[in-house]
Amino acid sequence: MTLAPETRPIRILVVDDHEVVRLGLRTLLGRHPNLEIVGESGTAAQAVTETERLRPDVVLLDIRLPDASGFTACRQIQQLPVDSRVLVLTSVPTDETVFEAIAAGADGYLLKEIDGNALIQAIERVASGHSILDPAVTRRVMTRATTAAEPQARDKFELLSAQERRVLALVAEGKTNKEIGLDMGLSDKTVKNYLSNILDKLQLSRRSQAAAFFAQHSPK
Repeated sequence: MTLAPETRPIRILVVDDHEVVRLGLRTLLGRHPNLEIVGESGTAAQAVTETERLRPDVVLLDIRLPDASGFTACRQIQQLPVDSRVLVLTSVPTDETVFEAIAAGADGYLLKEIDGNALIQAIERVASGHSILDPAVTRRVMTRATTAAEPQARDKFELLSAQERRVLALVAEGKTNKEIGLDMGLSDKTVKNYLSNILDKLQLSRRSQAAAFFAQHSPK
């Protein structure tokens, strides 16, 4: 009898300045067999240090921290030689914070009012390469994004080929390179090359930024 290989749990670093919140997240997420809390931090500086030391799969990051904003921590984490993905978990629902989180390179944005099961599913999706926006803020962001697209951004969008626009649309849906390849009949490597070209033409650095750009500037 051949045993199936064990799946490694998703390693999580919890970053929040409130000890009670960290304890609650540790208790909630620690019950799930596919999740492992490997550390916690209460400041932006600790978040960066612990991410480099622990190399978690997902950094669950609040944006209100005592020494610096979570956006600053997110930017610094993106500069580290690690594959950690950043999922913002905050009580701040404003459009500005959503766009700033995306600009900082966050892979997802959730509000703390989210229920436990939805949070666990979001962590799993972000760990697998998806980008996540809380449904409560997505509609407002989309509405604001489509009200006044700058001509310069429109010009950038026009630089994309029809195939690149199809890839970008699927990225905006939160699909991974593998899923995009299956949808379009392309290899993972080809999708990766398309995405690299898209990011270069749009002058962006992360797929979450590309997804936000598509939401703002794609023809409706």
